[in-house]
Amino acid sequence: MRDAKASETGTGGPLSAAEIALFDRWWRAANYLSVGQIYLLANPLLREPLTLDHTKPRLLGHWGTTPGLNFLYLHLNRIIRQRDSSVLFIAGPGHGAPGVVASTYLEGTYSEYFPEVSQDLAGLGRLLKQFSFPGGIPSHAAATTPGSIHEGGELGYSLSHAYGAAFDNPDLVVACVIGDGEAETGPLATSWHGNKFLDPRTDGAVLPILHLNGYKIANPTVLARIPHEELDALLRGYGYAPIFVEGHEPAPMHQKMAAAMDLAFDRIAAIQKAARQQGRTERPAWPMIVLRSPKGWTGPKEIDGLRTEGYWRSHQVPFSDLTKPGHLEALERWLRGYRPEELFDENGRLFADIAALAPVGERRMSANPHANGGQLKRPLKLPDITRYAVPVTVPGGDVGEATRVLGDWLRDVMRENLPARNFRVLSPDENNSNRLNAVLDATGRAWNAERYDYDDHLAPDGHVMEILSEHTCQGWLEGYLLTGRHGFMSCYEAFIHIVDSMVNQHAKWLKSAKEVPWRRAIASLNYLLTSHVWRQDHNGFSHQDPGFIDHVINKKADIVRVYLPPDANTLLCTAAHCLQSWDRINVIVAGKQPEPQWLSMEEAIRHCSAGIGIWEWASNDKGSVPDVVMACAGDVPTLETLAAVKLLREHAPDLKVRVVNVVDLMTLESDGQHPHGLSDSAFDALFTPDRPVVFAFHGYPQLIHKLIYRRANARNFHVHGFREEGSTTTPFDMVVRNRLDRFHLVSNVIDRVPGLATRAAYAKQAIRDKLVDHERYIAEYGRDMPEIEGWRWA
Repeated sequence: MRDAKASETGTGGPLSAAEIALFDRWWRAANYLSVGQIYLLANPLLREPLTLDHTKPRLLGHWGTTPGLNFLYLHLNRIIRQRDSSVLFIAGPGHGAPGVVASTYLEGTYSEYFPEVSQDLAGLGRLLKQFSFPGGIPSHAAATTPGSIHEGGELGYSLSHAYGAAFDNPDLVVACVIGDGEAETGPLATSWHGNKFLDPRTDGAVLPILHLNGYKIANPTVLARIPHEELDALLRGYGYAPIFVEGHEPAPMHQKMAAAMDLAFDRIAAIQKAARQQGRTERPAWPMIVLRSPKGWTGPKEIDGLRTEGYWRSHQVPFSDLTKPGHLEALERWLRGYRPEELFDENGRLFADIAALAPVGERRMSANPHANGGQLKRPLKLPDITRYAVPVTVPGGDVGEATRVLGDWLRDVMRENLPARNFRVLSPDENNSNRLNAVLDATGRAWNAERYDYDDHLAPDGHVMEILSEHTCQGWLEGYLLTGRHGFMSCYEAFIHIVDSMVNQHAKWLKSAKEVPWRRAIASLNYLLTSHVWRQDHNGFSHQDPGFIDHVINKKADIVRVYLPPDANTLLCTAAHCLQSWDRINVIVAGKQPEPQWLSMEEAIRHCSAGIGIWEWASNDKGSVPDVVMACAGDVPTLETLAAVKLLREHAPDLKVRVVNVVDLMTLESDGQHPHGLSDSAFDALFTPDRPVVFAFHGYPQLIHKLIYRRANARNFHVHGFREEGSTTTPFDMVVRNRLDRFHLVSNVIDRVPGLATRAAYAKQAIRDKLVDHERYIAEYGRDMPEIEGWRWA
């Protein structure tokens, strides 16, 4: 429909004239506080003439989107009060915090969480001063904003967060305001498809609200400049039934928005009733609202003769140099135009009749428990990993697929937690490719679009989420975790980089939330990165990049963990640990190809508990000082290291070799840098203070040097890893190209151990010959030599 039914005069709609007047006062109060947060340092209610001393020396913030957010927040409050609805508010426009903070203050929640920002004149002063001020709060909705689960520092993720919050929350409506600049981003464009994965029987509802105010920071927005019919067709093509609310004058706009909200919530209720009581299973056309209002609505029409309201000049601070003639006076006129004396009493408290527009208790959007998901979290029921153990009687004697074994365990994690509906597995169309097929024995793939009779494992209430968009999977998972649930995401290693910036934002949220006393811990963000750099036989160079590890370890040490389990049993131990952790970003890297299995479950549990350790069965230095330490982190590096050790035993049997395997990468940092880091004495005990260390690493070699640079023996570390060499080639040729193979490792040992070069000259020549043989063999046969393919430690 073109717009909700309401007259242009503001009468004859859902609201009475008295209600419109009262709504206008709330909106004026929210707008006043929003402008005040951007500009005012003191004199919060203009009880004296405004001077420069009352204003902030640095004016920061975004005004343009704020009045629209205030308008929507007010009208959602009406719905909540009338229908006793549970509504979560997500502010997509990046820097709309002045409005969200103002509304949470008007509701009283802000003062409950921050008692120093009290409901009086002194509290008002603190509220306004703290915004974008040293020691205060940021200019976007952040962890410090009551009711927020969405970090507004980067655009594009609001709608995917909204759907993540709605999954398995049948009584929740997530009202998601999408800025028209934000709607131009790739992640947002894909997240419209969340409605194809929402089950109206068991999930909540998402009410997208596209806020068209016409401009970005200095340019028009695309969706605001296409014809109405084209926009309507676009949104209907996404599967929504749009309701348009357009205009400028407050009274008729209040009527239109009230009618739109009634229509949208009636439609949501009807859809859910049809699904839950009548068994309707076809995908509905969910309602959404399009609000078209001026940018900087209710702000100055012009400044210095230049258009401001309804133009990009109102995007941030409409005028920022208050020393210019007339600017301070213009600010005072703007603020006084909201008539604060009609909004706040003598003591600075909001008048009671305005305050009564807010819902009460947990029905306030700023106090909704889902916005502080740690309050709702429940531990997962996890099956005993020992039931899934791969039998290992002789190290390296058997071959297994680590992620396939993990899939069996995750299947039963899903089964045990399906009644609670608090666990989902996500993957950008790679769940089966990553060998996690078994989870589909417990649940289908979530799917509420068209299905054919020959489709398999598609179900509206499925708990495996697959869409070919890393952004959307990441956003869904974040929204799910932030509202108190648990999840596990697998991805091809090279393409997890697509969500680098989203991981940044989530890490910043976790860091900030830990500094807010009333925020409760949430379940960790867990990644399995597989189809990794060393086994891309058919995909080639484009799929070879282990650099996500480098990216995440730059985040705060108490948040990030990186695990490189070498086999199936260590992968099971690692995954179980990660699913029991809170407030972390856990990155697990493990291959999906058949590989030797090294540790029994008992050994794996002990090894993973420490995160690092000597593999005594592979070492021969017990009771003495090693000549060389062979270290490894990752499944393929572990294989090549052990193959190198075996070669050394053949060619230099007197050489004392210690094998150290690293599962928890952060143990390499010092205990002063990371909670999992080893003390210097413990590190020296493993790696020695002065002996050469030849380290085979899954990722870029520089990362190991970065982690251990403070260690006494750092100069003796010689790291082999990915050197940005790759192709569509054999598995062993990949390690050869990057000098991670057993032959290059042995050669490095010969070069680094004092006195060994002359004694092992024949060995080095034999190694050189083997590399020549390898190159000729794969060129002729297209596969690795039998002695490589069939190699076993045992």
